Amino acid sequence: MPPAKDIVMTPNTPSKYRPDPAHSRSRIYLFAIMLILSLAKSPAAQAQDAASLPPETAAIHAQATFVAQGVSGFRSPYTGPNSLSPNQVKETFDTTLYAGVRPWQGAEIWINPEIDQGFGLSNTLGAAGFPNAEAYKVGKSNPYVRLQRLFLRQTIGLGGSVQAVAGAANQLAGSQSANRLVLTLGKIGVGDIFDTNRFAHDPRGDFLNWSVVDTGTFDYAADAWGYSYGVAMEWYQGPWALRLGAFNLSKVPNGETLERDFSQYQLVGEIEHRHQIGGHAGAARLTLFGNTGRLSRFDDAIALAAATGQPIDPSLTRRPMTRIGGHINVEQDVTATLGLFVRAGIVDGAIEPYDFTDIDRTVAIGGALKGTGWARTNDVVGLALVLNGISDAHRRYLRAGGIGVLVGDGQLPNAGDEKIAEAYYDWQALRGVNVTLDYQFIANPAYNRDRGPANVLALRLHGAF
Repeated sequence: MPPAKDIVMTPNTPSKYRPDPAHSRSRIYLFAIMLILSLAKSPAAQAQDAASLPPETAAIHAQATFVAQGVSGFRSPYTGPNSLSPNQVKETFDTTLYAGVRPWQGAEIWINPEIDQGFGLSNTLGAAGFPNAEAYKVGKSNPYVRLQRLFLRQTIGLGGSVQAVAGAANQLAGSQSANRLVLTLGKIGVGDIFDTNRFAHDPRGDFLNWSVVDTGTFDYAADAWGYSYGVAMEWYQGPWALRLGAFNLSKVPNGETLERDFSQYQLVGEIEHRHQIGGHAGAARLTLFGNTGRLSRFDDAIALAAATGQPIDPSLTRRPMTRIGGHINVEQDVTATLGLFVRAGIVDGAIEPYDFTDIDRTVAIGGALKGTGWARTNDVVGLALVLNGISDAHRRYLRAGGIGVLVGDGQLPNAGDEKIAEAYYDWQALRGVNVTLDYQFIANPAYNRDRGPANVLALRLHGAF
């Protein structure tokens, strides 16, 4: 799930985290339980679920993901409040329950309680394209429970061919018409519906970098864990789909608490076209959004600090305004085993970001290759390249000592685009159990040519049923 994406400096988050052996044992026990449960359904039973004709009336699924990630030494002549530190290892763990029921025809109600624990590198700070999308902005040493999703989905058939729907997390098995209207209401992740991509959208299964699993400029509404209250409508007609949504922003930019009355909100729209090229499936999406709330222009914050002689504080210059952005998102099968993707986005870089990260323009390209060619059909290798940039006003703000959502080295005399390469190998150890080795190279972390490059290595363990 892409992360959660303000300036959140949690008082109980230490600057250096040393794992407690008891907590580590607890995570191992929980992961072992998930492993056993994932094997509880035989392959034959799972195949029967996917092909079942009678609609499910209720279902339970679960997942557990552990990520250990470290960064080696790199050039770091100075640091600021939001700097990435060299020579560190951190870990994150989460386990989620997906419980759903069908109260009436076409409807589904799902609830997703989750146990979370751990920290991202430098407390999830130091790079706009942060290397662990499993790391939330709020890190804690002890496991804690959050209700991440609670929503109602209503599907209304509009004709066309009947399609089988396999049972999965947050999806009951059954069938649906090709042409349909889908309404979703409640607490969800905006990325559950918008900006999806088959090859780069799941930090529990594919890439880990924030600006790969989501478009870096998509400043989607979210609390510090990546979820919001809202409503979305999806209209599927032939090869086209139209999606519209309205979601609550957090009460303050990059905050932990969401609005509930749409006094500060996001409107988002997306149009999708699904197609075949040479018999291979693909899709193209155009997404536009606007965040309306109390925001600050970077130059206003700089001017006030210069006039008063005080440190830059954008909270003093916030006023009602709207920040708009848009992006394209394309996925395409090239062969039966190789798929490619590209994302490119831009957002109003004169205004501070609200809930995601400090990126004003981005391009990401990459792909995923199944292991059929080396007799490992269920294994996947992935590669992505990302270029993230910021506006001139954003650069002036960071140079003057401003602090962003994830970045802020206290100064920025030698700015440059943030360049990221990520590669992973995902090995299916058992059905429902995957082990992934992930490597990321981050040049100019936080747009700073004076620092880095950073080499980041991660091990991910994931089990689900």
